[in-house]
Amino acid sequence: MTADPIASNDSTTSPDAAHRPYREVTDAHGRVFRVGETDRDILGHSRKLMVYLPWIAMMAISVFEYAYGSAEDTLSHAHGWTQSNTFWILSVWIFFQAGVAFPAGWLREKGLLTARKAMYVGSGLCLVGFLALSHLSNVWLAILGFGVVGGIGAGLVYATCINMVGKWFPERRGARTGFVNGGFAYGSLPFIFIFNYGFDTANYHRVLDLIGCYIMIVVFGSAFFFKDPPKNWWPADIDPLTYAGNGKNGTSLAKNPPATRQYTPKEAIRTGILPLMWVLIVMTAGVSIFGISFQVDYAKEVGFGPLVAASSMGVMAVINGIGRGVVGWLSDKWGRKQALVFVIVVLGLAQFGVIWAGDIKSESLFLFFAFLSGFGGGAFYPLFAALTPDYFGENFNATNYGLVYSGKLISGLFGGGLGSMVVAAWGYDGAYALAGAVSMVAAVLALLLRQPGRGTAVSRSPQPHPTS
Repeated sequence: MTADPIASNDSTTSPDAAHRPYREVTDAHGRVFRVGETDRDILGHSRKLMVYLPWIAMMAISVFEYAYGSAEDTLSHAHGWTQSNTFWILSVWIFFQAGVAFPAGWLREKGLLTARKAMYVGSGLCLVGFLALSHLSNVWLAILGFGVVGGIGAGLVYATCINMVGKWFPERRGARTGFVNGGFAYGSLPFIFIFNYGFDTANYHRVLDLIGCYIMIVVFGSAFFFKDPPKNWWPADIDPLTYAGNGKNGTSLAKNPPATRQYTPKEAIRTGILPLMWVLIVMTAGVSIFGISFQVDYAKEVGFGPLVAASSMGVMAVINGIGRGVVGWLSDKWGRKQALVFVIVVLGLAQFGVIWAGDIKSESLFLFFAFLSGFGGGAFYPLFAALTPDYFGENFNATNYGLVYSGKLISGLFGGGLGSMVVAAWGYDGAYALAGAVSMVAAVLALLLRQPGRGTAVSRSPQPHPTS
Protein backbone atom coordinates (compact mmCIF):
# COMPACT_ATOMS: atom_id res chain seq x y z
CA MET A 1 0.00 0.00 0.00
CA THR A 2 1.37 3.35 -0.98
CA ALA A 3 1.90 5.65 1.98
CA ASP A 4 -0.74 8.32 2.31
CA PRO A 5 0.74 11.80 1.92
CA ILE A 6 -2.29 13.44 3.57
CA ALA A 7 -3.19 11.31 6.56
CA SER A 8 -2.86 7.81 7.98
CA ASN A 9 -4.76 6.72 11.07
CA ASP A 10 -3.59 3.31 12.25
CA SER A 11 -5.92 1.04 14.15
CA THR A 12 -5.63 -2.55 15.16
CA THR A 13 -9.12 -3.52 16.21
CA SER A 14 -12.71 -2.45 15.67
CA PRO A 15 -16.04 -3.56 17.14
CA ASP A 16 -17.02 -5.37 13.94
CA ALA A 17 -13.59 -6.68 12.97
CA ALA A 18 -11.78 -7.87 16.08
CA HIS A 19 -8.26 -9.14 15.43
CA ARG A 20 -8.31 -7.86 11.85
CA PRO A 21 -5.85 -4.97 11.45
CA TYR A 22 -6.82 -2.05 9.28
CA ARG A 23 -5.91 1.58 8.83
CA GLU A 24 -7.73 4.61 7.52
CA VAL A 25 -6.14 6.73 4.80
CA THR A 26 -7.38 10.06 3.51
CA ASP A 27 -6.95 11.25 -0.06
CA ALA A 28 -6.43 14.80 -1.37
CA HIS A 29 -10.20 15.43 -1.43
CA GLY A 30 -10.63 14.46 2.22
CA ARG A 31 -12.23 11.11 1.53
CA VAL A 32 -11.46 8.34 4.04
CA PHE A 33 -10.68 4.76 2.97
CA ARG A 34 -10.52 1.83 5.37
CA VAL A 35 -7.81 -0.52 4.06
CA GLY A 36 -6.03 -3.64 5.24
CA GLU A 37 -8.90 -6.08 5.72
CA THR A 38 -9.60 -8.61 3.00
CA ASP A 39 -13.03 -9.90 2.10
CA ARG A 40 -12.14 -13.25 3.66
CA ASP A 41 -11.16 -11.51 6.90
CA ILE A 42 -14.64 -10.04 7.16
CA LEU A 43 -16.84 -12.73 5.59
CA GLY A 44 -14.80 -15.87 6.08
CA HIS A 45 -15.04 -16.50 2.33
CA SER A 46 -14.68 -14.71 -0.99
CA ARG A 47 -16.81 -11.62 -1.63
CA LYS A 48 -17.84 -13.27 -4.91
CA LEU A 49 -20.64 -14.84 -2.89
CA MET A 50 -22.01 -11.30 -2.49
CA VAL A 51 -22.47 -11.30 -6.28
CA TYR A 52 -23.93 -14.76 -6.81
CA LEU A 53 -26.45 -14.73 -3.96
CA PRO A 54 -27.96 -11.33 -4.86
CA TRP A 55 -28.08 -12.51 -8.48
CA ILE A 56 -30.05 -15.62 -7.53
CA ALA A 57 -32.47 -13.59 -5.43
CA MET A 58 -32.96 -11.07 -8.25
CA MET A 59 -33.80 -13.88 -10.68
CA ALA A 60 -36.41 -15.15 -8.26
CA ILE A 61 -38.30 -11.84 -7.98
CA SER A 62 -38.09 -11.06 -11.72
CA VAL A 63 -41.34 -12.93 -12.36
CA PHE A 64 -43.27 -10.05 -10.73
CA GLU A 65 -42.57 -7.48 -13.44
CA TYR A 66 -41.30 -9.20 -16.55
CA ALA A 67 -43.67 -12.17 -16.67
CA TYR A 68 -46.84 -10.51 -15.39
CA GLY A 69 -47.89 -9.28 -18.83
CA SER A 70 -47.96 -12.87 -20.10
CA ALA A 71 -50.35 -13.89 -17.29
CA GLU A 72 -52.83 -11.03 -17.71
CA ASP A 73 -55.31 -12.78 -20.03
CA THR A 74 -55.69 -15.82 -17.79
CA LEU A 75 -55.98 -13.66 -14.68
CA SER A 76 -58.68 -11.58 -16.36
CA HIS A 77 -60.74 -14.68 -17.21
CA ALA A 78 -60.17 -16.37 -13.85
CA HIS A 79 -61.08 -13.38 -11.68
CA GLY A 80 -63.42 -11.50 -14.02
CA TRP A 81 -61.06 -8.52 -14.28
CA THR A 82 -60.92 -6.04 -17.13
CA GLN A 83 -57.68 -5.21 -18.94
CA SER A 84 -57.65 -1.93 -17.03
CA ASN A 85 -57.85 -3.83 -13.72
CA THR A 86 -54.82 -5.99 -14.50
CA PHE A 87 -52.92 -2.95 -15.70
CA TRP A 88 -53.49 -1.04 -12.46
CA ILE A 89 -52.42 -4.00 -10.35
CA LEU A 90 -49.02 -3.94 -12.08
CA SER A 91 -48.81 -0.14 -11.94
CA VAL A 92 -49.36 -0.14 -8.17
CA TRP A 93 -46.75 -2.89 -7.85
CA ILE A 94 -44.21 -0.76 -9.76
CA PHE A 95 -45.03 2.24 -7.55
CA PHE A 96 -44.34 0.41 -4.30
CA GLN A 97 -41.43 -1.65 -5.64
CA ALA A 98 -39.60 1.55 -6.53
CA GLY A 99 -40.92 3.64 -3.64
CA VAL A 100 -39.66 1.36 -0.87
CA ALA A 101 -36.01 1.77 -1.92
CA PHE A 102 -35.52 5.12 -0.18
CA PRO A 103 -37.14 4.35 3.20
CA ALA A 104 -35.49 0.92 3.25
CA GLY A 105 -32.11 2.52 2.54
CA TRP A 106 -32.68 5.08 5.29
CA LEU A 107 -33.54 2.33 7.80
CA ARG A 108 -30.46 0.34 6.80
CA GLU A 109 -28.12 3.27 7.21
CA LYS A 110 -29.64 4.15 10.58
CA GLY A 111 -28.91 0.60 11.75
CA LEU A 112 -32.62 -0.17 12.17
CA LEU A 113 -32.80 -2.75 9.37
CA THR A 114 -29.94 -5.05 8.41
CA ALA A 115 -29.54 -6.38 4.90
CA ARG A 116 -30.40 -9.87 6.10
CA LYS A 117 -33.60 -8.76 7.84
CA ALA A 118 -34.66 -6.75 4.81
CA MET A 119 -34.35 -9.87 2.68
CA TYR A 120 -36.22 -12.03 5.20
CA VAL A 121 -39.12 -9.58 5.36
CA GLY A 122 -39.08 -9.17 1.58
CA SER A 123 -39.29 -12.93 0.98
CA GLY A 124 -42.42 -13.24 3.13
CA LEU A 125 -44.11 -10.25 1.51
CA CYS A 126 -43.38 -11.66 -1.96
CA LEU A 127 -45.17 -14.87 -1.00
CA VAL A 128 -48.18 -12.88 0.22
CA GLY A 129 -48.22 -11.01 -3.09
CA PHE A 130 -48.60 -14.15 -5.19
CA LEU A 131 -51.10 -15.72 -2.80
CA ALA A 132 -53.20 -12.57 -3.18
CA LEU A 133 -52.97 -12.73 -6.98
CA SER A 134 -54.03 -16.36 -6.82
CA HIS A 135 -56.93 -16.25 -4.37
CA LEU A 136 -58.37 -12.72 -4.27
CA SER A 137 -60.88 -11.97 -7.02
CA ASN A 138 -61.80 -8.57 -5.62
CA VAL A 139 -59.58 -6.25 -7.63
CA TRP A 140 -59.02 -3.83 -4.72
CA LEU A 141 -57.82 -6.64 -2.47
CA ALA A 142 -55.60 -7.92 -5.27
CA ILE A 143 -54.13 -4.44 -5.67
CA LEU A 144 -53.46 -4.34 -1.93
CA GLY A 145 -52.01 -7.84 -1.78
CA PHE A 146 -49.99 -8.06 -4.99
CA GLY A 147 -49.48 -4.37 -5.77
CA VAL A 148 -48.77 -2.97 -2.33
CA VAL A 149 -47.53 -5.90 -0.21
CA GLY A 150 -45.85 -7.77 -3.08
CA GLY A 151 -44.37 -4.52 -4.40
CA ILE A 152 -42.85 -3.65 -1.03
CA GLY A 153 -41.42 -7.16 -0.72
CA ALA A 154 -39.85 -7.17 -4.17
CA GLY A 155 -38.54 -3.63 -3.61
CA LEU A 156 -36.82 -4.63 -0.37
CA VAL A 157 -35.10 -7.52 -2.14
CA TYR A 158 -34.14 -5.48 -5.20
CA ALA A 159 -32.69 -2.52 -3.30
CA THR A 160 -30.80 -4.72 -0.84
CA CYS A 161 -29.23 -6.84 -3.57
CA ILE A 162 -28.09 -3.88 -5.67
CA ASN A 163 -26.62 -2.02 -2.70
CA MET A 164 -24.85 -5.14 -1.46
CA VAL A 165 -22.87 -5.43 -4.68
CA GLY A 166 -21.98 -1.73 -4.73
CA LYS A 167 -20.60 -1.92 -1.18
CA TRP A 168 -18.47 -5.02 -1.73
CA PHE A 169 -17.02 -4.02 -5.13
CA PRO A 170 -16.21 -0.30 -4.89
CA GLU A 171 -13.26 -0.59 -7.26
CA ARG A 172 -14.96 -2.35 -10.20
CA ARG A 173 -18.68 -2.27 -9.62
CA GLY A 174 -19.93 -1.89 -13.21
CA ALA A 175 -19.66 -5.50 -14.34
CA ARG A 176 -20.78 -6.93 -11.00
CA THR A 177 -23.75 -4.61 -10.63
CA GLY A 178 -24.78 -5.28 -14.22
CA PHE A 179 -24.53 -9.04 -13.71
CA VAL A 180 -26.72 -8.99 -10.60
CA ASN A 181 -29.19 -6.55 -12.11
CA GLY A 182 -29.50 -8.72 -15.19
CA GLY A 183 -31.03 -11.50 -13.14
CA PHE A 184 -34.05 -9.26 -12.58
CA ALA A 185 -34.92 -9.61 -16.26
CA TYR A 186 -33.86 -12.97 -17.72
CA GLY A 187 -34.81 -14.81 -14.53
CA SER A 188 -38.41 -14.39 -15.70
CA LEU A 189 -37.91 -16.29 -18.97
CA PRO A 190 -39.24 -19.71 -17.81
CA PHE A 191 -42.29 -18.04 -16.32
CA ILE A 192 -43.04 -16.07 -19.50
CA PHE A 193 -43.43 -19.34 -21.38
CA ILE A 194 -45.26 -21.04 -18.51
CA PHE A 195 -47.78 -18.20 -18.47
CA ASN A 196 -48.17 -18.31 -22.26
CA TYR A 197 -48.43 -22.08 -22.70
CA GLY A 198 -49.09 -23.82 -19.35
CA PHE A 199 -51.22 -21.38 -17.40
CA ASP A 200 -55.02 -21.43 -17.55
CA THR A 201 -58.14 -21.07 -15.42
CA ALA A 202 -57.90 -24.73 -14.39
CA ASN A 203 -54.46 -24.54 -12.78
CA TYR A 204 -53.83 -20.88 -11.98
CA HIS A 205 -54.20 -21.36 -8.20
CA ARG A 206 -51.55 -24.08 -8.10
CA VAL A 207 -49.15 -22.28 -10.43
CA LEU A 208 -49.27 -18.94 -8.62
CA ASP A 209 -49.04 -20.53 -5.17
CA LEU A 210 -45.97 -22.53 -6.20
CA ILE A 211 -44.30 -19.46 -7.69
CA GLY A 212 -44.84 -17.56 -4.44
CA CYS A 213 -43.30 -20.41 -2.42
CA TYR A 214 -40.37 -20.61 -4.85
CA ILE A 215 -39.61 -16.90 -4.44
CA MET A 216 -39.78 -17.06 -0.65
CA ILE A 217 -37.48 -20.10 -0.38
CA VAL A 218 -34.85 -18.73 -2.78
CA VAL A 219 -34.75 -15.24 -1.28
CA PHE A 220 -34.83 -16.44 2.33
CA GLY A 221 -32.05 -18.94 1.69
CA SER A 222 -29.86 -16.36 -0.04
CA ALA A 223 -30.39 -13.82 2.75
CA PHE A 224 -28.83 -16.08 5.38
CA PHE A 225 -25.34 -15.20 4.09
CA PHE A 226 -25.87 -11.46 3.51
CA LYS A 227 -23.50 -9.11 5.36
CA ASP A 228 -22.42 -5.52 4.69
CA PRO A 229 -18.74 -4.53 4.79
CA PRO A 230 -17.58 -1.95 7.39
CA LYS A 231 -18.12 1.69 6.48
CA ASN A 232 -15.41 3.13 4.19
CA TRP A 233 -14.07 -0.39 3.45
CA TRP A 234 -11.75 -0.66 0.47
CA PRO A 235 -10.13 -3.83 -0.97
CA ALA A 236 -6.74 -4.47 0.61
CA ASP A 237 -5.00 -5.19 -2.72
CA ILE A 238 -5.94 -1.87 -4.41
CA ASP A 239 -4.34 1.44 -3.42
CA PRO A 240 -7.23 3.94 -3.26
CA LEU A 241 -4.84 6.84 -3.74
CA THR A 242 -3.02 5.69 -6.88
CA TYR A 243 -5.39 2.88 -8.04
CA ALA A 244 -2.32 0.62 -8.21
CA GLY A 245 -3.07 -3.08 -8.10
CA ASN A 246 -4.79 -5.45 -10.49
CA GLY A 247 -4.58 -4.04 -14.04
CA LYS A 248 -8.27 -4.50 -14.81
CA ASN A 249 -9.24 -2.69 -11.64
CA GLY A 250 -6.80 0.11 -12.44
CA THR A 251 -8.40 0.61 -15.85
CA SER A 252 -11.88 0.74 -14.35
CA LEU A 253 -10.86 3.22 -11.65
CA ALA A 254 -9.14 5.45 -14.19
CA LYS A 255 -12.40 5.66 -16.17
CA ASN A 256 -14.64 5.76 -13.09
CA PRO A 257 -12.64 7.25 -10.19
CA PRO A 258 -13.99 6.91 -6.63
CA ALA A 259 -16.30 9.61 -5.31
CA THR A 260 -14.42 12.60 -3.94
CA ARG A 261 -16.22 12.24 -0.61
CA GLN A 262 -19.09 10.49 1.13
CA TYR A 263 -22.16 12.59 0.33
CA THR A 264 -25.20 12.51 2.59
CA PRO A 265 -28.54 12.53 0.74
CA LYS A 266 -29.02 16.25 1.39
CA GLU A 267 -25.51 17.01 0.10
CA ALA A 268 -26.06 14.81 -2.97
CA ILE A 269 -29.29 16.63 -3.78
CA ARG A 270 -27.60 20.02 -3.44
CA THR A 271 -25.03 19.08 -6.11
CA GLY A 272 -27.83 19.10 -8.69
CA ILE A 273 -26.51 15.84 -10.14
CA LEU A 274 -28.74 13.53 -8.11
CA PRO A 275 -31.92 15.38 -9.21
CA LEU A 276 -30.71 15.14 -12.82
CA MET A 277 -30.22 11.39 -12.40
CA TRP A 278 -33.75 11.16 -10.99
CA VAL A 279 -35.18 12.92 -14.06
CA LEU A 280 -33.23 10.58 -16.35
CA ILE A 281 -34.61 7.53 -14.51
CA VAL A 282 -38.15 8.89 -14.93
CA MET A 283 -37.66 9.24 -18.67
CA THR A 284 -35.72 6.08 -19.48
CA ALA A 285 -37.62 3.78 -17.14
CA GLY A 286 -40.88 5.20 -18.51
CA VAL A 287 -39.90 4.18 -22.03
CA SER A 288 -38.75 0.77 -20.80
CA ILE A 289 -41.98 0.12 -18.88
CA PHE A 290 -43.99 1.23 -21.90
CA GLY A 291 -42.25 -1.45 -23.98
CA ILE A 292 -42.81 -4.13 -21.35
CA SER A 293 -46.49 -3.20 -20.99
CA PHE A 294 -47.47 -2.95 -24.65
CA GLN A 295 -45.11 -5.04 -26.77
CA VAL A 296 -47.17 -8.25 -26.68
CA ASP A 297 -50.41 -6.33 -27.33
CA TYR A 298 -48.81 -4.46 -30.22
CA ALA A 299 -47.53 -7.71 -31.75
CA LYS A 300 -51.06 -9.13 -31.68
CA GLU A 301 -52.51 -5.85 -33.01
CA VAL A 302 -50.39 -5.98 -36.17
CA GLY A 303 -51.27 -9.62 -36.78
CA PHE A 304 -48.26 -11.53 -35.48
CA GLY A 305 -49.04 -14.94 -34.01
CA PRO A 306 -48.93 -15.83 -30.29
CA LEU A 307 -45.52 -17.50 -30.68
CA VAL A 308 -43.98 -14.29 -32.05
CA ALA A 309 -45.72 -12.23 -29.37
CA ALA A 310 -44.47 -14.49 -26.59
CA SER A 311 -41.05 -14.85 -28.17
CA SER A 312 -40.69 -11.08 -28.51
CA MET A 313 -41.28 -10.73 -24.77
CA GLY A 314 -38.92 -13.61 -24.07
CA VAL A 315 -36.27 -12.02 -26.29
CA MET A 316 -36.79 -8.69 -24.54
CA ALA A 317 -36.41 -10.28 -21.10
CA VAL A 318 -33.26 -12.24 -21.99
CA ILE A 319 -31.51 -9.39 -23.78
CA ASN A 320 -32.72 -6.95 -21.15
CA GLY A 321 -30.88 -9.03 -18.56
CA ILE A 322 -27.79 -9.95 -20.56
CA GLY A 323 -27.50 -6.35 -21.75
CA ARG A 324 -27.29 -5.18 -18.15
CA GLY A 325 -24.26 -7.38 -17.55
CA VAL A 326 -22.56 -6.53 -20.84
CA VAL A 327 -23.04 -2.78 -20.47
CA GLY A 328 -21.92 -2.93 -16.85
CA TRP A 329 -18.69 -4.54 -18.05
CA LEU A 330 -18.35 -2.01 -20.88
CA SER A 331 -18.83 0.86 -18.45
CA ASP A 332 -15.74 -0.31 -16.59
CA LYS A 333 -13.86 0.08 -19.88
CA TRP A 334 -15.50 3.13 -21.46
CA GLY A 335 -16.67 5.07 -18.44
CA ARG A 336 -20.12 5.01 -16.87
CA LYS A 337 -21.45 8.22 -18.46
CA GLN A 338 -20.40 7.26 -22.00
CA ALA A 339 -22.01 3.85 -21.64
CA LEU A 340 -25.23 5.42 -20.32
CA VAL A 341 -25.58 7.81 -23.27
CA PHE A 342 -25.00 4.91 -25.68
CA VAL A 343 -27.69 2.77 -24.02
CA ILE A 344 -30.31 5.53 -24.00
CA VAL A 345 -29.75 6.25 -27.71
CA VAL A 346 -30.18 2.53 -28.51
CA LEU A 347 -33.41 2.47 -26.48
CA GLY A 348 -34.76 5.43 -28.46
CA LEU A 349 -33.84 4.03 -31.86
CA ALA A 350 -35.48 0.71 -30.97
CA GLN A 351 -38.86 2.41 -30.46
CA PHE A 352 -38.80 3.79 -34.01
CA GLY A 353 -37.66 0.39 -35.28
CA VAL A 354 -40.66 -1.34 -33.72
CA ILE A 355 -42.96 1.04 -35.63
CA TRP A 356 -41.17 0.23 -38.89
CA ALA A 357 -41.34 -3.53 -38.31
CA GLY A 358 -45.05 -3.33 -37.54
CA ASP A 359 -45.81 -1.17 -40.57
CA ILE A 360 -44.14 -3.58 -42.99
CA LYS A 361 -45.44 -6.65 -41.08
CA SER A 362 -41.96 -8.14 -40.69
CA GLU A 363 -41.77 -10.64 -37.84
CA SER A 364 -38.00 -10.97 -38.07
CA LEU A 365 -37.48 -7.22 -37.87
CA PHE A 366 -39.95 -7.01 -35.02
CA LEU A 367 -37.95 -9.58 -33.04
CA PHE A 368 -34.73 -7.72 -33.87
CA PHE A 369 -36.03 -4.42 -32.54
CA ALA A 370 -37.51 -6.22 -29.55
CA PHE A 371 -33.92 -7.37 -29.03
CA LEU A 372 -32.66 -3.77 -29.15
CA SER A 373 -35.50 -2.49 -26.98
CA GLY A 374 -34.76 -5.14 -24.38
CA PHE A 375 -31.07 -4.28 -24.46
CA GLY A 376 -31.60 -0.55 -24.02
CA GLY A 377 -34.58 -0.92 -21.69
CA GLY A 378 -32.64 -2.71 -19.00
CA ALA A 379 -29.00 -1.71 -19.32
CA PHE A 380 -29.46 1.77 -17.88
CA TYR A 381 -30.55 0.41 -14.47
CA PRO A 382 -27.14 -0.99 -13.40
CA LEU A 383 -25.43 2.09 -14.84
CA PHE A 384 -27.43 4.34 -12.51
CA ALA A 385 -26.83 1.88 -9.67
CA ALA A 386 -23.06 2.11 -10.28
CA LEU A 387 -23.02 5.85 -10.99
CA THR A 388 -24.63 6.67 -7.65
CA PRO A 389 -21.75 5.39 -5.45
CA ASP A 390 -19.25 6.54 -8.10
CA TYR A 391 -20.55 10.09 -7.63
CA PHE A 392 -21.63 10.13 -3.99
CA GLY A 393 -19.72 7.33 -2.22
CA GLU A 394 -20.73 4.03 -0.63
CA ASN A 395 -21.59 5.00 2.95
CA PHE A 396 -24.97 6.52 2.08
CA ASN A 397 -25.51 4.56 -1.12
CA ALA A 398 -28.65 2.74 0.06
CA THR A 399 -30.40 6.07 0.62
CA ASN A 400 -28.89 7.96 -2.32
CA TYR A 401 -29.69 5.19 -4.78
CA GLY A 402 -33.13 4.89 -3.21
CA LEU A 403 -33.71 8.54 -4.12
CA VAL A 404 -32.48 8.05 -7.70
CA TYR A 405 -34.43 4.82 -8.19
CA SER A 406 -37.61 6.42 -6.83
CA GLY A 407 -37.92 8.08 -10.24
CA LYS A 408 -39.43 4.76 -11.31
CA LEU A 409 -42.48 5.75 -9.22
CA ILE A 410 -43.33 8.32 -11.86
CA SER A 411 -42.20 6.05 -14.70
CA GLY A 412 -44.83 3.47 -13.81
CA LEU A 413 -47.53 6.06 -14.51
CA PHE A 414 -45.72 7.65 -17.45
CA GLY A 415 -44.87 4.34 -19.13
CA GLY A 416 -48.07 2.52 -18.35
CA GLY A 417 -50.96 4.85 -17.49
CA LEU A 418 -50.07 7.74 -19.76
CA GLY A 419 -48.82 5.23 -22.33
CA SER A 420 -52.26 3.62 -22.51
CA MET A 421 -53.85 7.04 -22.94
CA VAL A 422 -51.47 7.90 -25.78
CA VAL A 423 -52.15 4.54 -27.45
CA ALA A 424 -55.89 5.22 -27.24
CA ALA A 425 -55.48 8.74 -28.68
CA TRP A 426 -52.65 8.34 -31.21
CA GLY A 427 -52.47 4.59 -31.81
CA TYR A 428 -49.42 2.40 -31.28
CA ASP A 429 -47.35 4.23 -33.92
CA GLY A 430 -47.85 7.57 -32.19
CA ALA A 431 -47.11 6.11 -28.76
CA TYR A 432 -43.90 4.40 -29.89
CA ALA A 433 -42.78 7.56 -31.69
CA LEU A 434 -43.29 9.59 -28.51
CA ALA A 435 -41.34 7.00 -26.50
CA GLY A 436 -38.45 7.21 -28.96
CA ALA A 437 -38.43 11.01 -28.76
CA VAL A 438 -38.37 10.93 -24.95
CA SER A 439 -35.32 8.65 -25.07
CA MET A 440 -33.45 10.98 -27.37
CA VAL A 441 -34.10 13.96 -25.08
CA ALA A 442 -32.86 11.87 -22.15
CA ALA A 443 -29.64 11.04 -24.03
CA VAL A 444 -28.95 14.76 -24.49
CA LEU A 445 -29.59 15.45 -20.79
CA ALA A 446 -27.27 12.59 -19.80
CA LEU A 447 -24.38 14.51 -21.38
CA LEU A 448 -24.68 16.96 -18.46
CA LEU A 449 -23.74 14.34 -15.85
CA ARG A 450 -20.44 14.87 -13.99
CA GLN A 451 -18.81 13.65 -10.80
CA PRO A 452 -19.28 16.22 -8.00
CA GLY A 453 -16.06 17.64 -6.55
CA ARG A 454 -13.71 16.22 -9.16
CA GLY A 455 -11.24 18.88 -10.29
CA THR A 456 -12.11 21.29 -7.47
CA ALA A 457 -9.81 22.60 -4.78
CA VAL A 458 -8.59 20.24 -2.07
CA SER A 459 -11.01 19.87 0.80
CA ARG A 460 -9.81 18.60 4.14
CA SER A 461 -13.13 18.82 5.92
CA PRO A 462 -13.84 15.82 8.14
CA GLN A 463 -15.93 13.07 6.58
CA PRO A 464 -18.98 11.60 8.28
CA HIS A 465 -18.55 8.11 9.72
CA PRO A 466 -22.07 6.75 10.25
CA THR A 467 -22.36 3.54 12.14
CA SER A 468 -23.27 0.36 10.30
